[in-house]
Amino acid sequence: MTTNTVNANSDNSASNNNIDNGALHGIKVLDLSRVLAGPSCTQVLADLGAEVIKVERPHIGDETRHWAPPAFSDETSAYYATINRNKKSLTVDITTPAGQNIIKQLIADSDILVENFKVGGLKKYGLDYASLKQDHPRLIYASLTGFGQTGPDAKLPGYDYIIQGLSGLMSITGPSAGEPHKVGVAVVDLFAGLQLTIGIQAALIARQHSGRGQHVDVALLDSALAMLANVGMNHLASGEVPPRLGNQHPNIVPYQVFAGEGDQHFILACGNDSQFAKLCAILEVSWQRDERFATNPARVKHRKLLCEWLSKKFAQQPRAYWLRTLSQAGVPAGAIHNVAEALAMPQAQAREMVVDFAAQGSPVRALGNPIKLSASPVSYRTPPPRLSEHTDSTLASLGYDSEMIAKLIADGIV
Repeated sequence: MTTNTVNANSDNSASNNNIDNGALHGIKVLDLSRVLAGPSCTQVLADLGAEVIKVERPHIGDETRHWAPPAFSDETSAYYATINRNKKSLTVDITTPAGQNIIKQLIADSDILVENFKVGGLKKYGLDYASLKQDHPRLIYASLTGFGQTGPDAKLPGYDYIIQGLSGLMSITGPSAGEPHKVGVAVVDLFAGLQLTIGIQAALIARQHSGRGQHVDVALLDSALAMLANVGMNHLASGEVPPRLGNQHPNIVPYQVFAGEGDQHFILACGNDSQFAKLCAILEVSWQRDERFATNPARVKHRKLLCEWLSKKFAQQPRAYWLRTLSQAGVPAGAIHNVAEALAMPQAQAREMVVDFAAQGSPVRALGNPIKLSASPVSYRTPPPRLSEHTDSTLASLGYDSEMIAKLIADGIV
């Protein structure tokens, strides 16, 4: 794949702003999270200008450092690079009193602590919210767990794949026949990470008025249930269990994948009666005057018959013909790209959705941040850090001298 990429901090990039211009400049985040959901949240905060210190286990680090191949030439795994740019890496063994003391020193100067340990997992170290809020009343303590801090399942571990199943998401994903399917990426983790980000930013605004922090509690299951959106609401309104419809839409017809000549697939998104009438004109049919298809509710009721007729029509011309003709008529339609094609789109390049860290001496190329702010844009300052890259400098900022740091290293604390 060949794409034009934005060079991090390049002069011609909207992302060349210094951290001082970031929307969250001056906010300090202590990141005790790992894998995907929590780190995806802290990367957004970092992109927006917050200073993020990522705490990792000595010698091992975040599990995703080892989730390779693929990896870049410096052995940074693609998975780890997905959600860890703009952060500092500090290794600390928090199971030790000395390690806990380092974390507590960092908390004293932090605005936000992000963690995704199992419920109660940090209490034995004195690092849970109840143990910290008395001495740090302004601290925003953000927890991301599988099932939340309350409820009968609160102490169970959370995994995106399992939550996709438990939440009903897999029951509506995939073809109507055969086994249910998960979404192709860990969408629950990523959605929950965004919900955690929103909660943290809301807590920051609330703190401006109250002067006090609070506990932000986000669960994978809650996020997945919220993701059911209109499909979940269909059940609440009707009492019926939504079926798996494959690429079909539960409430709109025709709104699905069709194949042109030679099985070249494309998406038709005909969202209203006016667009359906335009589609009928393109196909040189008068189905819009048939009472079975004249309105969207009628088309939903007679979905199977209409889609069979449409499939026969679309099979008569190549996909390119239909995409061009539908576009000219104002009927929404689109190609189905693979990942390489998607990232190579001129629109994706214009929106700086691929970022190159070559200017910082790193081979990492990363997906860009979709948030575009006119006055305080995101910045891509540093590539994903090497394990323990910032341990010495972070400890020095806390007052540790070289001998003290050397002893911590010798004792396996950092």
